Amino acid sequence: MPRFFSNKRLILLLVGVIVLVALISFSLKDRQNASLPEQIVKDVVGFGQSFFSKPAHYMTGVIGNIDGILNTYEENKRLKMRLSEYASNQAKLTDIQAENERLLGIIGKEDDLRAYNSIHATVISRNPDQWEDKIIIDKGKDHGIEKNMAVITANGLIGKVVLVNKYTSTIELLSTENRNFRVASVIPGEDPAFGLIEGYDRQRSELIMKRIDSSFTIEVGQQVVSSGLGGIFPKGLLIGEVTEISTDDYGLTKLVYIRPAADFRMLDHVMIAKRVSITDEFGTDSDSTEGEEGS
Repeated sequence: MPRFFSNKRLILLLVGVIVLVALISFSLKDRQNASLPEQIVKDVVGFGQSFFSKPAHYMTGVIGNIDGILNTYEENKRLKMRLSEYASNQAKLTDIQAENERLLGIIGKEDDLRAYNSIHATVISRNPDQWEDKIIIDKGKDHGIEKNMAVITANGLIGKVVLVNKYTSTIELLSTENRNFRVASVIPGEDPAFGLIEGYDRQRSELIMKRIDSSFTIEVGQQVVSSGLGGIFPKGLLIGEVTEISTDDYGLTKLVYIRPAADFRMLDHVMIAKRVSITDEFGTDSDSTEGEEGS
């Protein structure tokens, strides 16, 4: 025992352990105020962190500002290029508009076949027996809907209004079996091919475009749009894409199968295209257009 106390190093180690345990147990207590040693240690550590973190944050900020300046410079270059393109396109658009006005003046036509106002509507009913033929929407006479107005979706043309009530309207779809439902259409190109959408092939789920002059050159993949010449459908509404070119039974005209741009099976929201103005030259009244585009 005396030998144990004579070993000073061992005694100092034991005292240190006891003091350390006491400090740890004291620091683990739930206290609102830190002890003096803890305050000293925290102040020293906090000062050290502040001493090193401030320069680090400063350098980070400088690097970030330099990077931001470089990015701003590159973005400014891109915006200048786009601004130049915009100015060029604006000049071209102005020229095209002026030319369009001159051409309309030459042919004595003041109305633009592409112009229409859209009325949004929701499909509220669909008869299972006429699923491919008709739908009913929640807009009617009180909302400005009239018979023979074209109906479209975000993807393309789907049909036209055939019956209007006070608050609802019935839409006949392009996929109808009604043979009298026709749409004056065109396949754009250097030599546009005009024809009529007449009929729908249920097995292929494709529209049929007929009465196309055999001299026109048509290729698979070309788009088909409304021509605007029937007096009902505005010009330029997307109808679909050519999938096959054939001839009629007599071989005098071409027949084209078209994959519809819109999905007739799933329709919820539609737009009614109300033409701004329709000239008598292309058949303004319903009576004059019934024969060409159906009733």
